[in-house]
Amino acid sequence: MKSKALLYTTLVGATFASAAVPALAQNFPSRPIRMIVGFPPGGATDLVARILQPKLSEAFGQTMIIDNRPGANGVISLDILARSDADGHSVGVAHIGNLIISPAIQKVPYDPYKSFEPIGMMVTLQNIIIVHPSSAAKTLKDLIALAKAKPGSINYATSGIGSPGHLATALLESMTGTEMSHVPYKGGGPALTDLIAGHVPMFTAVISTAVPQVQSGKARALAVTGSRRAEALPDVPTVAEAGVPGYEVTVWFGLVAPAGTPREIVQKLNAE
Repeated sequence: MKSKALLYTTLVGATFASAAVPALAQNFPSRPIRMIVGFPPGGATDLVARILQPKLSEAFGQTMIIDNRPGANGVISLDILARSDADGHSVGVAHIGNLIISPAIQKVPYDPYKSFEPIGMMVTLQNIIIVHPSSAAKTLKDLIALAKAKPGSINYATSGIGSPGHLATALLESMTGTEMSHVPYKGGGPALTDLIAGHVPMFTAVISTAVPQVQSGKARALAVTGSRRAEALPDVPTVAEAGVPGYEVTVWFGLVAPAGTPREIVQKLNAE
């Protein structure tokens, strides 16, 4: 008799638990949604998030709050996200740097395979190699020649160690037999500010953050890292066109939630 009662209680509990998930999804979101961004304002990751912010706010009828948590190439932000409640009210921007590259080259406080629920791809972009207008490098070939003449003398900025820009430049060095000096920043915004101010001569940036500065003459573009020229800068060659055949680098951005977020909520976020 006791075993039957226990079985009945277990079945009823399981029924209510399974029914609670659709109800939770139906009432989602019940408060503002926090989008955690691993870089300061002004960089590509922040820009991608802010483009999406008003669309999601309108779609869900709740404010989408951008929470900038810069540091360690976005690792800090994903650590915060992994420890957040798995109810859909906390999401984060992941990219090839903090979800793939950093876990491959250093110990991180989360498991890139188990700590998150993928929501969807946001955008795929390419990098762009830019220099200060006063630079002697007018073309990518000029930059390569200068780097070969004085190994280690050219400082280049990126948004952090293990960032897409860092790996893109390291690949360029490897394919051209050059050596340059890496200056990692906490994000693309601060790096771009220093390039414009002349504090660092070169920056391998995500293209979306650099286009306005190139168009205004505050920075000079040498090449884009993708397989095609950018529509916004049609006169800027690809790295392959500029003399490094076979070179191609892109960077993707995606939206993720903490592991355990109900599938129905993930699907609801993905649909928007």
